[in-house]
Amino acid sequence: MSAIIGVDVGGTFTDLFLFEAVSGAFRIAKVPSQRGDEATGFLQGLSALGDVAAFGAIVHGTTVGTNALLERKGCRLGVITTQGFRDVLEMRRRDRPRAWGLWGNFTPIAERAFRREVPERTLADGSIHTPVDLDAVREAAAALLAEGAEAVALVFINSYANPANERAAAEVLRAAWPNAHVSVSSEILPEIREFERASTTALNAYLQPKVADYLERLEGALARRHFAGRFHIVQSNGGIMSTARARATPARTALSGPAAGVIAAAAIARAAGFANVITGDLGGTSFDVSLVVEGEMALAAQTTVDFGLVIRSPMIEITTIGAGGGSIARVDAGGLLQVGPESAGSRPGPVCYGQGNTRPTLTDANLVLGRINAARPIGGALARLDLEAAEAAILEHVGTPLSLDAASAAEAIIRVANARMAGAIRLVSIERGHDPGEFALLPFGGGGALHVGALLRDVGLRAALVPRFPGITSAMGCVLADVRHDATRTLNLDLQGLDANALSRHLSDAAAATRSVVEDAGLPLTGIESVFELDMHYVGQTHTVAVPLPGAEVTEAIIRTAFEATYGRAFSRLLPGIGVRILGSRVTAIGRRPAFDMAALAPPATGRTTPIEERQVRFDGAWWPTPVYARLELPAGHVVQGPALLEQADTTILVEPGLSARTDTLGNLILERA
Repeated sequence: MSAIIGVDVGGTFTDLFLFEAVSGAFRIAKVPSQRGDEATGFLQGLSALGDVAAFGAIVHGTTVGTNALLERKGCRLGVITTQGFRDVLEMRRRDRPRAWGLWGNFTPIAERAFRREVPERTLADGSIHTPVDLDAVREAAAALLAEGAEAVALVFINSYANPANERAAAEVLRAAWPNAHVSVSSEILPEIREFERASTTALNAYLQPKVADYLERLEGALARRHFAGRFHIVQSNGGIMSTARARATPARTALSGPAAGVIAAAAIARAAGFANVITGDLGGTSFDVSLVVEGEMALAAQTTVDFGLVIRSPMIEITTIGAGGGSIARVDAGGLLQVGPESAGSRPGPVCYGQGNTRPTLTDANLVLGRINAARPIGGALARLDLEAAEAAILEHVGTPLSLDAASAAEAIIRVANARMAGAIRLVSIERGHDPGEFALLPFGGGGALHVGALLRDVGLRAALVPRFPGITSAMGCVLADVRHDATRTLNLDLQGLDANALSRHLSDAAAATRSVVEDAGLPLTGIESVFELDMHYVGQTHTVAVPLPGAEVTEAIIRTAFEATYGRAFSRLLPGIGVRILGSRVTAIGRRPAFDMAALAPPATGRTTPIEERQVRFDGAWWPTPVYARLELPAGHVVQGPALLEQADTTILVEPGLSARTDTLGNLILERA
């Protein structure tokens, strides 16, 4: 069978999207996630789609690494570094968690007693000042193991310039270490900038046991079900990689799950004719926002997952806030209503799930306002939602403290959550110089489409594009993702008098190496393309611009022209007479997957255009009689005027008064002001 399955494990639900390449057929599934035992929901979802042994490939977007970092539940980590540099992870960039006031706490992921020094020194020009003391490396490894270290990061100063000392130490260290959880900085990130290299390498080691154990359990369970296809993981950069590479470089999966959703959203927007969209993934625990400009996802060279936890690796730029369907509402000591970041997750879940939670959530508020159908909850795991319990919890924890009835308190919860979501959208648009009026909102996740109207109004977006299956969008992104591998290296070369032939050879060798990794993935590809960039700046500057090159064969003139064009676009001026420097190179191989024809999601030519029922829904303090439609039965071109609810198995779409919703030829809903 040529079926490929995309699996996205979220905080509340595990979503699956099956695509049969030959026939073009697809199926979807949604099952509850098992927090702490994500593999169970993963396998339950696969079983819901058919015989696992018959599947051709599985691509997984995982949040295991993300959660381990946010909750500080990685492993007991050891670090071996150059004498005198044991405190790099603790000193960081001397920033602080709060902008105002000289206070705040930071605990590094490796305790000081677990950070060991050994004699060695490589200078910035790559010359070896002090050869590494290999006996000291053995002693440090033995001491760390005796103290219970599960993984180790090896970070020598200036190893990016010459990795000889670090490679010799790595050989000794791997011989002494009882498992494969050894991360070496010259292998993980051979780049200048001491803290970023140390942080990325340490975080990679910190995640290795957790991610490796999770993947090994999944692979073992798949093997027991006779799965003989390929199993891959979505990277934070929007590509996919093998599970073997994911175990070796788990830091590249730090934003795996959210990245898959942005991949699908960008593809859906392009097919629908929307070049500029802001994606909004509202799941059970968070609201993830990203920008797609002229059809292209925004990539960042590095990401801070939590304060002080910096990973320098190309990643899709995603802003996350704790405002999901399971986010808990409360009145704080100052009498202010807060929503999130604490979440009820899938277990126990919102109060209306009846699984033991007594504190109200965003989902409970939407239920009380009539926006969610208590008799047909999404996901199919529950027969019915408990409306009375949700009302009682909202009244107790929010209504009574604020002197509001249950419905008014529920509206207040929605307004606070919407304000937080609007703030995240402004952060990725207005604060980066983009006019929201030129962008459409693309909401997905189980709850994204419930908040479209408020976000259009509050932020001033031009429209909203709701995908055919919003709740399964991230799983679809797993199926759509290309195979990708990035390689970076610090060069430190002056452009004036550059040895262009040597640089061209380096770029060609890096392209061959990255192509080899992509080819080894073993997935059908329509082709492999190489992308070349140089990080450059004027001499004396700290920050760089990423300069795209037309190919591996370069000359000084080609590079200078490309640099001036890029720098001019970024800063609207050049600095004549100042030298230019090439700090590093980045070579990316992208294996293009066969295109998914969005026409497979097309709506029926004819269908049901009359409401399936009517119920009371609350808007701005008043109850409105609101028709409810079966969204997937609406034909192309049909327009629904608000107020209205459009229900389907994986989500509910709220069309507020003053909005209209039109079904396009690909099955998307386009919401605009009427």
